[in-house]
Amino acid sequence: MQRHTVPAPPTPDADAAAPPTPQVRLGLVTVILATACGLAVANIYFAQPILDLLADSFHTSQSAATAAVTLVQIGYAIGLVLLLPMGDLVENRRLTSGLLVVTAVALVAAGTAQHLGVFLVASVFVGLTSVVAQILIPFAAHLAPEASRGRIVGWVGSGLLLGILLARTMSSFAAAAWGWRAIFFISAGLVLVMSVVLARVLPARRPDHTTGYASLMASVWDLVRTQPALRRRALCQALLFASFSAFWTGIAYQLIAVHHFDQTQVGLFALVGAVGVVASPVAGRIADRGDRLASGVALLIATAAMVVAGWGADSVVALGVAAVLLDVGMTAHQVLSQREIYQLRPDARARINTVYMGGVFGGGALGSALAGVLHGRWGWHGIAIAGIALSAASFAVWATSRLRSRRRVAQPIGE
Repeated sequence: MQRHTVPAPPTPDADAAAPPTPQVRLGLVTVILATACGLAVANIYFAQPILDLLADSFHTSQSAATAAVTLVQIGYAIGLVLLLPMGDLVENRRLTSGLLVVTAVALVAAGTAQHLGVFLVASVFVGLTSVVAQILIPFAAHLAPEASRGRIVGWVGSGLLLGILLARTMSSFAAAAWGWRAIFFISAGLVLVMSVVLARVLPARRPDHTTGYASLMASVWDLVRTQPALRRRALCQALLFASFSAFWTGIAYQLIAVHHFDQTQVGLFALVGAVGVVASPVAGRIADRGDRLASGVALLIATAAMVVAGWGADSVVALGVAAVLLDVGMTAHQVLSQREIYQLRPDARARINTVYMGGVFGGGALGSALAGVLHGRWGWHGIAIAGIALSAASFAVWATSRLRSRRRVAQPIGE
């Protein structure tokens, strides 16, 4: 795709659009994007470590309270399908700052809810609008130079992972200190501040798609149909994230019931998994050099993590090791996947992310739902076995695809 070397109107080359202004260094923009992603995605996970408190507050069962985790992820998946493609249609700075304002309103509604039904509806809207995190990651890919795109996406992905992992810690700490409602009000304030920061600091990016929302959505399905690498990466990460979500949804039950943790200790345990954040920039550097076997290694690490989680269910140390390994495997595969798919169609990165992350968080919702059902019937070991099966299935998809690719390369021309 040809690049313009002189000032010119916007072109189909999305990579050439919206470089940072001279007053804003790419490093600062990267930090802001990573922070915004972390704050946005954290909202999806606040309920996971406080399910016992939600059940008590709304006078319901733990299984019913688990619906909050499932519905917020379903809301997020819907947002990925309906709102994320708008990153290729609407000016990104205005779109993301506006969505964060709506997120703040939904968080306040969740924090003030007096009935489970109201809380569940608010949770759907929290998930729906928190999709801003996935609009900002392709934005980072647009701003980054080709040679360092994987590294920049990796750093922004680190912010995303920290948001996922620290959300559980902050939620537990806030619940222990001020009650479970506090974290929703705190997050609402932080999200509003970030909305202002994005509006004032980020460079503008005006997408090239101008034919309207209906045409935009139709093109999403064309990407699914024409991009096999996108389908493969989305399926692998969806299966892996289902395992990841099942682990982190069920772990609070295990720690509280078997190891007699309180809410603060549950929050501290979640910090252990944050060690996995180091995998993100490392995976980004590997992706910039070319991913050959790294994706398979990441999937094997995640599978091994769930084996350790099942085998060491009675050991906090073993569960901690499993948490680190699972986060490393999941994060590394995520960055490697995004580096590949963002090269497929630079002009359609938000829509590519729609397909990819829609599948991923659909898998996350499945994992959370499975955790509630399996824990009720078979306890932690039921969750661990499901996690092993899901991670192993993801590796099988990768291995099968790689084997077919090698056969095609080895096949003589003309056969």
